[in-house]
Amino acid sequence: MSQTMRIGLLSISDRAADGTYEDQGIPALRDWLGRALRSPWQAVCRLIPDERALIERTLIELADVEGCHLILTTGGTGPSPRDVTPEATLAVADKEMPGFGEEMRRISLNFVPTAILSRQVAVIRGQTLIINLPGQPKSIRETLEGVRAADGSVSHVGIFAAVPYCVDLIGGPYMETDESVVRAFRPKSAIRPRP
Repeated sequence: MSQTMRIGLLSISDRAADGTYEDQGIPALRDWLGRALRSPWQAVCRLIPDERALIERTLIELADVEGCHLILTTGGTGPSPRDVTPEATLAVADKEMPGFGEEMRRISLNFVPTAILSRQVAVIRGQTLIINLPGQPKSIRETLEGVRAADGSVSHVGIFAAVPYCVDLIGGPYMETDESVVRAFRPKSAIRPRP
């Protein structure tokens, strides 16, 4: 039987945390994961302000105490003084995974030239993959899922295609995806037959 994947969903926003506006990051992530994942999963959600020490503590809690195999953050990756999510993420990391951030910017540049201002990073802490995503629901979907041509085919693969195999490699549960949303890539030797 498949182990349930625990996924930390961390929205980082001063204004959403103080109630100025409703958080859109966690609902967008829940919706996308609900469509994309075929394996059992459970969300562990947190909404916090842009405070570096609090971000660090929350990432550590989600990874080390809550046992999340994957943590997806949204918000706080721009150039403004209060945007400190990447610094907090790097501070709790054992290893940096620079390809994720590079690819997220490359995907987003298909849509807006200001994507070059994004500073998303991804890291591994113990057996947890942590990925900083953009703050807007549309951008979250595009970076995870990829760029689609007019006929609906994927013209530029999203970053989530590599997430299940990365989680495999660091000792997490085997994840299967709905290929109509995003096709997980694994080497043939790492693919498990479906029961």
